[in-house]
Amino acid sequence: MVSKLIILTFVLVGGSLGYNLFPELVSNWDVIPGWLVHPITGMVLGAGMFYMLSFQAIKPLEKGAARIEKAFGEVSIAYLMFGSIGAIIGLILAVLISIFLNALNMIFISDVIPLVLAVGFAYFGFQLGTSRREEIRRLFSPKTVKAENEDVLERREGESYRKYKVLDTSAIIDGRILDVVKTGFLEGVLVVSQYVLQELQHIADSSDSLKRVRGRRGLDILNALQKEEGILLQIDDSELPESDEVDMKLVYLAKKLDGMVVTNDFNLNKVAEFQNVPVLNINQLANAVKPVVIPGEDMRVMIVKNGTERAQGVAYLDDGTMVVVEEGKHHMNERVEVVVTSSLQTNAGRMIFAKLVNDQKAIDDRKDKKKYG
Repeated sequence: MVSKLIILTFVLVGGSLGYNLFPELVSNWDVIPGWLVHPITGMVLGAGMFYMLSFQAIKPLEKGAARIEKAFGEVSIAYLMFGSIGAIIGLILAVLISIFLNALNMIFISDVIPLVLAVGFAYFGFQLGTSRREEIRRLFSPKTVKAENEDVLERREGESYRKYKVLDTSAIIDGRILDVVKTGFLEGVLVVSQYVLQELQHIADSSDSLKRVRGRRGLDILNALQKEEGILLQIDDSELPESDEVDMKLVYLAKKLDGMVVTNDFNLNKVAEFQNVPVLNINQLANAVKPVVIPGEDMRVMIVKNGTERAQGVAYLDDGTMVVVEEGKHHMNERVEVVVTSSLQTNAGRMIFAKLVNDQKAIDDRKDKKKYG
């Protein structure tokens, strides 16, 4: 439809130019047929010439129209409406001032200054209308009816609310992003760059079987996110010439959208924070919601492997938290009762240190004997 409209516009413009200009151009020739000077002939020739030129201009104009449509689609109707009203008011003020300037009948002031005023007043009117639209709306709202939640502040989308969440490859492959979004703790629009899709496809086509499985898992997670009701997933196909690295392109995209980066990559997390781009790290979220244990608390765990120190055994909780048990080496593949002695929070997660309940009871008995003996 857009291509047909472009062709029709070119034909009309070419026919109009040929009708008005072609007879004057050829009238100065010495020997020329009379029918060629006719305006209808010029209209046909101009329309045909511009019809041929329209095929060269279709693709660039379609890309430009798509970008304009996308830009207008990302802003709200209220934003455009208040901005347009502000621009119209600015143009009216510029016309009123230009009437006074035209009365001076001075070359520069009467010809150039009105054009500058029209552009400047329209721009400032648009900016004023969009930035103060909440105040303008309140001016025209009825003050006799008191709202039920009058004391509740309205959140201004586009000022402090970061609507867009840019997904990294690691967060998609990890898969937990789907469960987090389903719970409703992550709001807004999820954005997947075309470069992330290309990276996932490259991983899925890898000769390494492990990488191939990870890549296909990432593509399955994207399909599940796209089919899930209540989740807005957008594919960003814009060109991002910031860097050859995908991570830097995602940081640039988050800046462009005023959004946040969702990732599991520790290095991308640090780079984004250095460039003042907010980051949502799934690993940090998982560590934050892990159950808190305090020293003296009892638990039952299974020793699965040896620790790094002498006689240590290592167990894991259901959420993957590592539990280091003193003297646990002698109870390999056994489920034992332990008592927590301390815990340590690291970037990789939480580590819990514990002792066997029997060893702790023996220590307590010896302390009691010394105290009362």
